[in-house]
Amino acid sequence: MEKGYKMATLDKSLLLEMFKKMEEIRRMDLKIAQLVKKGKVPGMTHFSVGEEAASVGAMLALNADDIITSNHRGHGQAVAKGIDLNEMMAEILGKYTGTCKGKGGSMHIADLDAGNLGANGIVGGGMGIAVGAALTQQMKKTGRVVVCFFGDGATNEGVFHEAVNMASIWNLPVIFYCINNGYGISADIKKMTNVEHIHERSAAYGIPGMFIEDGNNVIDVYEGFQKAVEHARSGKGPVLIESVTYRWLGHSSSDPGKYRTREEVDEWKKKDPIENLRKYMLENNLASAEELEAIQAQVKEAVEASVKFAEESPFPPLESAFEDIYAD
Repeated sequence: MEKGYKMATLDKSLLLEMFKKMEEIRRMDLKIAQLVKKGKVPGMTHFSVGEEAASVGAMLALNADDIITSNHRGHGQAVAKGIDLNEMMAEILGKYTGTCKGKGGSMHIADLDAGNLGANGIVGGGMGIAVGAALTQQMKKTGRVVVCFFGDGATNEGVFHEAVNMASIWNLPVIFYCINNGYGISADIKKMTNVEHIHERSAAYGIPGMFIEDGNNVIDVYEGFQKAVEHARSGKGPVLIESVTYRWLGHSSSDPGKYRTREEVDEWKKKDPIENLRKYMLENNLASAEELEAIQAQVKEAVEASVKFAEESPFPPLESAFEDIYAD
């Protein structure tokens, strides 16, 4: 069992939901990677294979009506937030039945009904949106929190300072969540930032910083996030969280990842968040092998069905270029 795993007082149903969501993210991303190679996916794609626990643990600590903003590597957050897999796959393939009618693609998936204000192709682009959404919740007294997902590279953008500072002085119910996978494209974060841990930057804004050392441990992520959510929801203001994980694949579908050694990648693959949770549940008699295999089969079937739905869906008609430009 990986370091950090411990007996948790979580319901079996929640553990199985964690396993299912991580399986969905993994299988969706690997299937999309295959479709990219077949030339069926327009635009750039960024995969979160290996990072599944960092998204799932955080999302399951939220209420269904809480709000998120995502980033270019947003497939995992979209799935964890409960997006319809058929509509997500259709969007990635540029089809009219997609969540954004085929206009957004991989880097701009949004699902407003589920509280996902959208992924963003601009590094740090979701930060200002998250602050605006959090201000809305505060003014309307909705009791909702907003979570802004971003990578380590985004913390060196100017908008990071502006967003965290404004959220701090206005005491907004927003959680700034850095999924630190070690690299901003090909740049090692240790060479780009002169602090040992990104969450330490919280001190500059007078807000709490939280460190989840093992972002591949979905239980640790979930329990840490629960504390942050309670803090923000109770009116105590923003939190900056950092969890450490790793992407197995390149920065994007066009990146061979030559700046990393095979040994480094292989070491991280031994920390597979899905496999670790599976072992944890089996070794502690929290689930049977048959139950987990049934979930895997169900997810595989759902992903294959999403591809069929997407491939059989139409491309956007020409006149749709003039739709959804202005608010009704």
